[in-house]
Amino acid sequence: MPPSLGAILRTPRLQLRLLHGTDKLDTPVRWVAVSELTDPTPYLEGGELLLTTGMRWTHEMVDARAYVQRLVDRGVAGLGFGIGVVHEQVPSTLVDAVAEYGLPLIAVPRPTPFIAIGKEVSRMLAREEYEGLTKAFAAQRQLTRAALQGAEAVVDRLGAELPEGWVLLLAPDGSPLHARPAQAASHAAGLAGELRRLQELRQPASVSLSADSRHITVQPLGVAGRVRGFLAVGAPRALGTEERTLLNAASSLLSLELERGDSAVTDRLRGGLLHALVRGAVTVTGPEAEALRAALPAEPVVVVAADPSPAAVSWGRGAEEGLAAVVDGRFTFLGSARSDPAGSLAAFTGGPVGVSEEVGYDALPEALAQAERALEVAQRDAAALVRHTDLPGGFLGLLDTPAGTGMAQRLLAPLREHRASADLLASLRAYLAASGRWDAAAESLGVHRHTLRYRIARIRELLPGDLDDPDYRAELWLALRMTERD
Repeated sequence: MPPSLGAILRTPRLQLRLLHGTDKLDTPVRWVAVSELTDPTPYLEGGELLLTTGMRWTHEMVDARAYVQRLVDRGVAGLGFGIGVVHEQVPSTLVDAVAEYGLPLIAVPRPTPFIAIGKEVSRMLAREEYEGLTKAFAAQRQLTRAALQGAEAVVDRLGAELPEGWVLLLAPDGSPLHARPAQAASHAAGLAGELRRLQELRQPASVSLSADSRHITVQPLGVAGRVRGFLAVGAPRALGTEERTLLNAASSLLSLELERGDSAVTDRLRGGLLHALVRGAVTVTGPEAEALRAALPAEPVVVVAADPSPAAVSWGRGAEEGLAAVVDGRFTFLGSARSDPAGSLAAFTGGPVGVSEEVGYDALPEALAQAERALEVAQRDAAALVRHTDLPGGFLGLLDTPAGTGMAQRLLAPLREHRASADLLASLRAYLAASGRWDAAAESLGVHRHTLRYRIARIRELLPGDLDDPDYRAELWLALRMTERD
């Protein structure tokens, strides 16, 4: 939930004063915008606290009523007027207009810079996001604990996390299996048409719809493309990011639960569990997951990636300990590091095989990325086995892929294609390495600083980005380092 106008006004160091809108203090502020235009609405999305000094108001007759009406129509959260810069007081015509249209008006004193208000709102938004993620992680732990008690417990736990909504677990034919609250089972009949449409799709897909003033989301349950049921959630508003995360976690847990006990789908169950583990949808790090963790390979573990060849799939089925599945087009295996499954797979298939570093179950998503990167290197170099521990580390290591190299070359193409490319690239590297200090950079090149200034000016003309932008400078530095490795 974004911070409210009242929360911003209660920040003592900003010294803001509310001139109108005491009944609108709960209005959420999604961002801060600064504009001196008489019509800034084309550049706003709605929900902003708009700040202005009224500079234009001294040079032309501004229709205050039309100005305020445009802001209200755009959904602006409030108007902050800086006093003591151009106007000693807020123009009376503006005060009358905001009173007529109900727009909150805030006086910003001269000592308070507009950027301080923007930073404060940014901090509030970051704090809200962190608190939301913390709450979501705690709720996911509760869902994992509930999964040990069965599908009904997962539905009840998800319903408890969505107190204003309802949760409905449906069989493949649309009949209700469990509902929270119990009367939510009555929604099953109204969803029958959508469920039939979802069952006709080649690939399982979720759907969102509106009915009876409710936002409803339906997700298919199952692994390996087989639909074992549906999970439907209804709420008075669209689900937020944290709520969608919980819904996805519950869907993964319910998919596994519905597959359990059917000997014909054992492979799909193992594959679904592996997919949920390496994608971070299910965690087994807490005490509530001890029973599940005891059935998994002993830590430390590794993730192994290979081409989904028949030989690799056959090896995975015959492995005595571990989980094997095809995940996103790659054969993936999770096993104990002590048994060296990567070496065994490479010897069986001849490669290429990539393997992650040794990790705990709390780092499986990172381990999957490591294994995939190692496999890409093995495929590129025609190697039977590549271990991530043998690859370069840091951000440069992450970029050491064909895609990363290609991006680096495209970024530096305007300089590499210039007739003086060697001098320009060397000058850019020295300039970035010296953090923009002319004397140090010129000395490292052995040229006069005026020569360096001329080259950097030429580089600014050739490159499309802003060399003063720290993000762009970081990209250029990484691109230079990548091309130096070629």
